[in-house]
Amino acid sequence: MRWRDQVVVVTGASSGIGRATAEAFARKGCAVVLAARREEALRAAARACEEHRGARTLVVPTDMTDPKAVDELARRAVEEFGRIDVWVNNAAVNAFGRFEDVPLEDFRKVLDVNVMGCVHGTRAALPVMREQGTGTLINISSIVGAVAQPYSHPYGMSKHAVRGLGSSLRQQLRVEGVNGIRVCTVLPATIDTPHFQHAANHTGRRVVAMPPVYTPERVARAVVALVRRPRREVVVGPAGRALVRQSRMAPALAERAMARQTDRAHLADEESPATHGALHVPAPGEGAVHGGWGGKRRTALRRVAVTAALAGAAVTAGRRFARGPAGA
Repeated sequence: MRWRDQVVVVTGASSGIGRATAEAFARKGCAVVLAARREEALRAAARACEEHRGARTLVVPTDMTDPKAVDELARRAVEEFGRIDVWVNNAAVNAFGRFEDVPLEDFRKVLDVNVMGCVHGTRAALPVMREQGTGTLINISSIVGAVAQPYSHPYGMSKHAVRGLGSSLRQQLRVEGVNGIRVCTVLPATIDTPHFQHAANHTGRRVVAMPPVYTPERVARAVVALVRRPRREVVVGPAGRALVRQSRMAPALAERAMARQTDRAHLADEESPATHGALHVPAPGEGAVHGGWGGKRRTALRRVAVTAALAGAAVTAGRRFARGPAGA
């Protein structure tokens, strides 16, 4: 099918990875359906998409925690464009804090948006794709879906769940003999988006993007590529790939490395008041693709340092395994 004939639904399209992904599909000439809670930001994103080859857009303000609203999103996409070829489950929120300090309402909200939002999106998209006989479902997880972090417990849980959902769906479709529907999972490393400014924070320290930081456009390119060449899972960012490899070879070492790196580089030394961020009330304004974390020099230097550290740890792990079982 030609790109111009394809219809793409992107959730969480008001900012960050979702917005960059919507623009990337618009550049290909696809019809793009943009969904998120913030209508003002969605309309700004739609205008940006329409600048690329006059792409057709549809704005549908949607709370992904509301299954009826998500069903309406799918209905409106089909009503407007006749089909859904690609559905990107990207909507996500985060809450930082010690496990005991994160309010339960924030904990539940992260799981509701990140996990149940993905469930609702999938349940809305699959019937349409089954009727068509084709479709690509792309779920945005994270490298913390492979190696969890301290201080973002609900987010790590949710991204493990998203990864597990993709695996179980692929198995079900295979058993049922469904060949035309592909399910792919994307695991980005740290990405330069407003995600960290919008997160709830109960750590007492300012949350910053943990380097190395990659661009949201890099993730968007990976998502678009999956439509032409579907893959089970794809990790975006060399440091993320190194960490995932290390987690397979030496999971205890990967946990220790992630714990140190998170404490040193994800939380700044400066104090920060507790906040619920944009969990319960959407952030105002027109939204943005970038969060201002992607200084090229800082990113490049940290990428070299982190990748080298992970590679060194993997080599050490390999030597330990050669001598005998490693302790936890």
